[in-house]
Amino acid sequence: MAKQLNLYVVRHGQTYFNIYNKLQGWSNSPLTEAGIADAQAAGERLKAIPFAAAYCSDTTRAEQTAKTILAAQTQPAPQLVTAPFFREEFYGYYEGTDMAQAWYVAGAPHGVPTFKAIEARYSIGKAKDFLKEADPFHQAENNAEYWQRVDQGFDLIRQNPALQDGDNVLMVSHGNTLLSLMERYGQGKYDLSERPANGSLTQLLLTPDDIQVVRYNQKD
Repeated sequence: MAKQLNLYVVRHGQTYFNIYNKLQGWSNSPLTEAGIADAQAAGERLKAIPFAAAYCSDTTRAEQTAKTILAAQTQPAPQLVTAPFFREEFYGYYEGTDMAQAWYVAGAPHGVPTFKAIEARYSIGKAKDFLKEADPFHQAENNAEYWQRVDQGFDLIRQNPALQDGDNVLMVSHGNTLLSLMERYGQGKYDLSERPANGSLTQLLLTPDDIQVVRYNQKD
């Protein structure tokens, strides 16, 4: 029988790059004190959910958040699996750049000088394409490259032979990844102009060939 999995997706806790409004992508920036509190609050909220597996990117902010959540479990916690498939979008030359500056350089030639303007007129996927165009090294991920990588992460979860139909899975993710997921699978129901909060919970239903959004960006 084809199995369906309940994914509890938490955005990592606040980092110093979040405070400084810098693109993080594949870069590492540690959690702030508030970010540690974000992770602890998520752990408290999810402590009674029996997780059969747990995944996150191989970045410090994601790993620290995931380990904090798992440490709060009231039952034996699964071993955390990290993989590059779960990383945030790669911003190439613009890693660590002020967000407003980076999106201006990417969008202004197309008449859209901010990320919100790019999303409103075009799409979040197009923002990835514009940033790759603007990258002097052309190493930033475009939309196709991004999804080719991220889809491998979801397939890694689907193909876990230890998971059974109806199992709960923890996944610690990233801001633009959550926005990208909502654009692709949210069926237009969610406000993509608002970034998901650090430590917020999004719940997905992972099926063999689709992803369904149950709830998004819940903090309470």
